[in-house]
Amino acid sequence: MKKFGPQSTLAAALVAAVLGAPAAMASPAISGGVWFNYTATKDNATQDEEKGALGGEALILYINDAPEGKPYSFDAEVRYGPGAFTDPSTNSTGDNFGIHQAEIGYKVSETGKFAIGKTAVPFGWVNVNFWPGDMLMLGYGDQMDVGVKYSDSVAGLSYNLAYFHADDWGETSTDTMDDNFAWGSSTTYRKVQTLVADASYGIDGNQKVGLSVQAGKLQDLTNPNNANEIDGSHSAIALYYEGSFDAFSVKGELLKASRNLPDNYVTAAGLADDNNETKRAQLELGYAVGDFNFYLDANMAKSDDVDTVKAFAPGVSYNYGPGWVYVEYLSMDGYIGSDNDVIEGDFDAAYVTVDYYF
Repeated sequence: MKKFGPQSTLAAALVAAVLGAPAAMASPAISGGVWFNYTATKDNATQDEEKGALGGEALILYINDAPEGKPYSFDAEVRYGPGAFTDPSTNSTGDNFGIHQAEIGYKVSETGKFAIGKTAVPFGWVNVNFWPGDMLMLGYGDQMDVGVKYSDSVAGLSYNLAYFHADDWGETSTDTMDDNFAWGSSTTYRKVQTLVADASYGIDGNQKVGLSVQAGKLQDLTNPNNANEIDGSHSAIALYYEGSFDAFSVKGELLKASRNLPDNYVTAAGLADDNNETKRAQLELGYAVGDFNFYLDANMAKSDDVDTVKAFAPGVSYNYGPGWVYVEYLSMDGYIGSDNDVIEGDFDAAYVTVDYYF
């Protein structure tokens, strides 16, 4: 269910590898997938009665085009269904349907590439599984925004520079699918005009350290009569590490995020303050054995008003051939609201997810 999503530029190659097809990717290549899951949420009366719930179903289509000998390429991912991780009230389609990625690429050198369209925001690293992995990193994990990006590398240094005009298509959509509700809503505010820079340096071939920064504006969506004025700002900085040691892997990240919310939204929501800041940290440990991958995602976050809250998600995935089975458990005593606030509250749930790619 996951990693074909934000990494769909590799979708055709990965599907070919899984199915035993030649490594060379035909152009164009069209592939797809389905996923669904079982959820058992603690203290949920309906699920207690039903012994859990089956849902989260989605159909996914991948389109990849990379003509041999040409500098341009195209990568897209479209999702449809209740499990598409999109919300009809905040997306540009008004349905359980959305374009997760639509990226036109153009290589200017062996290592340098421009991308335009809806593409991955180069910020920190991506979890094994975007949910429940992101947890308290909500809004700064899997981000897919609409804009232009340049990526390149020299020696051991890799870097990305990007400008994102908005976090989704349309004039009021705030739906970026996997980080849904992390950046307001169609009736509150949304992220716009954001600059992003990311740089990482490789060490000994299997480790790297990196720094990501982003800063942009927030657009008020509370009242169409005010022409949806841009009257807010946001910024974030993340220091991260990734390493792999034979079967073991480890990732770590420290994050500081700030938002100056639009005045009209603050008034409409009855908030006491238009500024908030959170400090967050995450750790991911992994151990691979054959077709099994055992992992643990752990997050913590705090703000000026709320002391540290924590979240843990141990899990295991099994590659059965054309897809994966994930078994995970999520436990948290707080979460991040759509305003970047830390909110206390207990939540525990078990998940079993199955996906299949073709």
